[in-house]
Amino acid sequence: MRVRKTAAVRKAEITQAALDLAFQMGPDRVTTAMIAERLGLTQPAIYKHFPNKDDVWRTVTEALCQRIDDNIGAAQDQPEPLARLRALVIGQIRLLQDYPALPEIMVMRDPGSGTTELRSEVLNSVGGLREAIHAAICAAQTSGQIRSDLDVDDCTALIISIVQGLALRLLRFRRPEDLISIGERLLSVQLLLLMEKAKVSGDSA
Repeated sequence: MRVRKTAAVRKAEITQAALDLAFQMGPDRVTTAMIAERLGLTQPAIYKHFPNKDDVWRTVTEALCQRIDDNIGAAQDQPEPLARLRALVIGQIRLLQDYPALPEIMVMRDPGSGTTELRSEVLNSVGGLREAIHAAICAAQTSGQIRSDLDVDDCTALIISIVQGLALRLLRFRRPEDLISIGERLLSVQLLLLMEKAKVSGDSA
């Protein structure tokens, strides 16, 4: 006998199908008909859970923002600033891996799209992530783990550029499965450079 899925399970399937389609063909081309076909449902079955496509994107917004907030919160449990910094960056890269449509959504410029709200809300959450990274770098400088002669805003921009670069890589090469391993390597290199002690003038004399 076929087991009837709960509303929560079905809504999760619909939002995931929307994200999968957004990654494959672009979020501006996703329709409820496509979502229904992907899941083997009728459009009325989709509307039972989401009155329109914008409601699907609203649920996606909530999920993405919650993931970013959870990432920030979990990183605060790390007692060491560098460990906290690593957790913040890798957590955001993992979000890109789990939601590879995110870069596609963030670069959309169609004001009539339901993803406009998503982009605005996620940008607000990303602002909180940036503040957490900035704070972790400040703490690492205070503890001597990162060079204190470096500007903290510059360090923050360099660390965030790792995530931004991987987002662009995802747009170009369409391989989310590589993001974590590449991100960990890039972050390790960047931190080594930030931790390297400034040479004292005359050392090479």
